[in-house]
Formats: sequence, C-alpha cells, structure tokens
Amino acid sequence: MGREYDKLVRDNIPEIIEANNETPVTHVAEGEEYDRRLLAKLDEEVTEYKEEREPAELADVLEVVYALCEQHERSTEDIEELREQKADERGRFSEGIVLDRVDEE
Repeated sequence: MGREYDKLVRDNIPEIIEANNETPVTHVAEGEEYDRRLLAKLDEEVTEYKEEREPAELADVLEVVYALCEQHERSTEDIEELREQKADERGRFSEGIVLDRVDEE
C-alpha cells in the first residue's frame, strides 16, 4: 500500500518519484477541479511560508499565483499593473501601519 496525497504537485514530480523506483498514480485536473486545487495549493504554500519563513516557500507561493494567472487568462504583467495601480492609489505595506479602529464623529 502506498502513501496518499490527493494534492496538486509540480509537473516534474511524477518523474522524480519514478527516479526513486516508486510508481506515482496521477490524473490531470482540469476546469473547476484545477481551479479548486490551485486555491488549495495556494493555502498550503502560504501556510508553509508562514511556518518556515524561507525564500523557497515564498517562491512556491509565486509559482501558484502565476499558475492562477494563467488559469484565469491573465498575464503576470496584468497582475503587476494592478498591483502598482493599487499601490499608487492606496499605498503599500512598507510603513507597517495597523488600523486599530475608526471612531465616528
């Protein structure tokens, strides 16, 4: 009996498993399943980054974001443009400002 994963993996993982004399059992996710699995992978990678704070984990987050862009037919340039626009309009996160509350007048 093998190990169960039931998660989206990078494209070369089946070949890496085979190189270790193991047999991967896979299928290709498409459409809604692919979208759902990308979102789950995003959660997984963000959690790993939060726990480990390693640049490699942050790179994994970006890889999933890039895959989401492609899935939704948006270029990374489109997303970068939106990021810059929001930064121009609303600022960045560089000053560490925390909004505690808003008092009514």
